[in-house]
Amino acid sequence: MRALMVVVFLLSISATSYAAGQFRVGDQGEEIAEIQGQLVLLGYDVMADGTFGAATVEAIKDFQKAQGIKVDGLIGPATYSALLGKDMPDITNNMSFLANSIVSASLNYIGVPYVFGGTSPYGFDCSGYVQYVFAKAGIAIPRTADVQYDFGTPISTTDLVSGDLVFFSTYTYGASHVGIYLGDNNFIHASSSRGVTIDSLGSAYWSSHYIGARRIL
Repeated sequence: MRALMVVVFLLSISATSYAAGQFRVGDQGEEIAEIQGQLVLLGYDVMADGTFGAATVEAIKDFQKAQGIKVDGLIGPATYSALLGKDMPDITNNMSFLANSIVSASLNYIGVPYVFGGTSPYGFDCSGYVQYVFAKAGIAIPRTADVQYDFGTPISTTDLVSGDLVFFSTYTYGASHVGIYLGDNNFIHASSSRGVTIDSLGSAYWSSHYIGARRIL
């Protein structure tokens, strides 16, 4: 049953719209290399290697600041047009390499029991699980749900994409529970009653305790 669930969700996320109209950290390909090549021509310190990494983020931020565009390190239509002088292609079917890695890794631990304070596959609590999965993708995030909530960039529920973090107020006020969004209104988390499992944001319990989402990638 667990193997079937993993396969189903891997198939579903492969067609998930990543960040509609945006290139971001982890994206790869010829489009990224073209963007980086133009940044190089403009004198920014970045390599045209086709991988959207930290240096590209900083170069994009500097370019956005110089152009008076919202400084977020993402390449949306306005930044793309200002940089390359043409309309941005449709990338709504692309999914970030990092987000894909995080979602794939998260599914490997379905069924691992809940352990308060747990941070390993022997047992996870909610934030320990999220921290562990992100670390597997080489991304360091804080340990507890409340600090993770402050760490990420706030996003609206309508903008959720796979790999975003979703937060809930459960046993105490504020962000006391966290999960990883999978797409199609589903998220994976370490449940205190069922261990690592998949639930829907639309369920009566989780929708009534939901307080917001954050983007780390």
